[in-house]
Amino acid sequence: MKDRFLPAEVLKNMDLSVRLNRLQLKNPILVASGTFGYAREMSAFVEFEKLGGIIPKTVTPAPRPGNPPPRTVETASGMLNSIGLDNDGFDQFVAEKLPWLLTLGTSIIVNIAGKCMDDFPRMAEVLDGIPGIAAIELNISCPNVSGGVDFGTDPALAGQVVKSVCQSCRLPVIAKLTPNVTSVVPIAQAVAEAGADAVSLVNTFQGMAIDWRRRRPVLGNILGGLSGPAIKPLALRIVWQVRRAVQVPIIGIGGIQSLDDVMEFLVAGATAVQIGTANFYNPGLANQLITELPEAIQSLGATGPGEIIGCLHTQTTSK
Repeated sequence: MKDRFLPAEVLKNMDLSVRLNRLQLKNPILVASGTFGYAREMSAFVEFEKLGGIIPKTVTPAPRPGNPPPRTVETASGMLNSIGLDNDGFDQFVAEKLPWLLTLGTSIIVNIAGKCMDDFPRMAEVLDGIPGIAAIELNISCPNVSGGVDFGTDPALAGQVVKSVCQSCRLPVIAKLTPNVTSVVPIAQAVAEAGADAVSLVNTFQGMAIDWRRRRPVLGNILGGLSGPAIKPLALRIVWQVRRAVQVPIIGIGGIQSLDDVMEFLVAGATAVQIGTANFYNPGLANQLITELPEAIQSLGATGPGEIIGCLHTQTTSK
């Protein structure tokens, strides 16, 4: 830690860049897949070039119609979604969505999902040949998609997916992990050993909502993924546990809606964070957080985010 108070000009021009192994970001504030569309939807609200990165909506090899409606429901301090990876397919994404995304002046991290093991390296190989992509995020953790294999709940399968992608492309690889397991640590260890540059922690928690008067589930798919402020304490716990056990950079996700939330994730051990559910009700939040971040870092006597990552003190002294 450096001198506590930095000159105003130094503070304004603070280097906020972070590195997740092979992935370099201009700052640690990303927007999460599934909450930002393909970015065009946010053009009126967000200065894209200021973001640390954009992770567009998950794409799959073939088009998917998604789950039956209703697909979302508000819950106490959060929301349940059961979108079901609705998308127009990989080929259309590459031809129509990706070229525009790559003009936005920030890191584009493509999020992919598949039903079988071979789907992932096939898409990764294509993406590897497209200049300008910053990284690939592997969605092996969506809790509301039926069919295929749930790769993210098994360390061996999760590791195999990551290894196959790393062998098929040169891009940095991020594994987005599920919290719907007894412990995330073994999954994180497996993907780190397989070559993942970072892990995203965490995807949504499986849950449900019931209309008791009608005696029916609210969501068309019955179960959905819980996100928003309600899951932040759980996500923080997982980030801290993985940070202590695995030598892999972490991108923290879960209920971030303020600068305090960002700082909590960084101090717990995340190198970067993703803004998710908050994009729906405050689409300009990510830009705001980037502006506010230098002063918060300075308040801890640091000159950049790298000095506060994982600096949580857990030891107590007895009187």
